Amino acid sequence: MPGTGDQEDLPGVLRQRKVLLNVPHQAVVDHNSIIPRLPGAFLNIPYDLPFQNLYLAYIAGITAFGLTPRATLEIPGGARRLDRIFDLIKSCPYSFHDLSRVELDVRRPATPRFNMPFELGLAVAWDKLNAGRHVWFVLEAKSRRVHKSLSDLGGTDAYIHGGKPQGVFRELGNALVRTERQPTVQQMTAIYKRLFEVLPEIKRRAGAQSPFEARVFADLIVTSRALADNSLPR
Repeated sequence: MPGTGDQEDLPGVLRQRKVLLNVPHQAVVDHNSIIPRLPGAFLNIPYDLPFQNLYLAYIAGITAFGLTPRATLEIPGGARRLDRIFDLIKSCPYSFHDLSRVELDVRRPATPRFNMPFELGLAVAWDKLNAGRHVWFVLEAKSRRVHKSLSDLGGTDAYIHGGKPQGVFRELGNALVRTERQPTVQQMTAIYKRLFEVLPEIKRRAGAQSPFEARVFADLIVTSRALADNSLPR
């Protein structure tokens, strides 16, 4: 998909939240117009660089299924965080909770990661109180580990991705068998590879050091959605 022309026409260039990725011009959309129109999927994952590839895989896979990833990255620093997290979960018909990184954080003081299990608990409670309005999924890298780390989930089968992007795509396919759009692992992989390629430019344009920033997250969603709409049947 190589492009030609000056630097501003290279694949991956963003112009004020609009994506130019060798997709038809009509597929170039604004972040503010796309998110409200699509069903949301709350993404409960760790925000650290070793998880970056799986972060991109979740964005690529969820958008390929015609959903919009939502995450606590969107919550402003001054907002009442717990209320906003719960509101975000309630606004989404789906949530994906990756518990593959619940080990101790080695930075002092060494502590386990409790945010992911806590947010899973919020999603489970919302589902219990409002049956049929929310479906939650647990994902892990290792089989049977979740039954030790969170034994209250006994009877719930986790989706095991093995810590690989292709594993994420496979398990998203197993979880989302009822969505209208059904991308293949190969199609999701192609979107993921393009996101990986354009991430440095997205970060540069946002002045961001990390991929786990609100502006970068929003632009990745727009980019991934444009790629999905261009390559998958609607």
